[in-house]
Amino acid sequence: MTGTLTVAATYTVIGYFLPYHIERLKRQFPLLTIQLFELNRESIEEGLLTNRYDVSVLLTSNILNPELATEKLISSQRRLWLPAQHQLLAADSVGLREVAEEPYIMLTVDEASHTSLKYWSLTPYQPKITLRTSSIEAVRSLVANGQGVAILSDMVHRPWSLEGRRIETVNLRDPVPSMDVGLAWRRNVEFSPQMEAFRAYFRRAFQIPE
Repeated sequence: MTGTLTVAATYTVIGYFLPYHIERLKRQFPLLTIQLFELNRESIEEGLLTNRYDVSVLLTSNILNPELATEKLISSQRRLWLPAQHQLLAADSVGLREVAEEPYIMLTVDEASHTSLKYWSLTPYQPKITLRTSSIEAVRSLVANGQGVAILSDMVHRPWSLEGRRIETVNLRDPVPSMDVGLAWRRNVEFSPQMEAFRAYFRRAFQIPE
């Protein structure tokens, strides 16, 4: 496989999902040049529709444009993040009612705040937001240091903050949508051999039937 493939991806996907797969793809197809671009969803959609990018890897749960086709690879469950020894860790059940009583750190990158407020709006509760940030590491450190709680996906969870403090997770009894990661391309586009190879790799990696 030779030639060039242009791949657009969002911040979360580049940071927490793609590097391992790009390394495997480059070993599998050493003569294929993969040009990677980090962009927000709106720019990716526009770039796919104007053929600036061949394919994208992004949060497919955020895609609404009917001119784009998507294929989900994984669903990453969202859970409540808590500092070690937080009182809610001892509770028999935790829902958004209990979370609403805690200071809340709201992640904004990759439309996380928009997604969050959509499921909150289906309940009589609202998060008590004390900070909005685009930094996942900031959320991690603030939660670990007891400054608030957050609801984020398993894909971006790490059990320790940069200061070496523990971050625990709890399943919520209320329905919270998963974060879906997958591929997107312009609907009805003719797949190049490079695009086919890229898609086939991910289908094999995540055991998606043809």
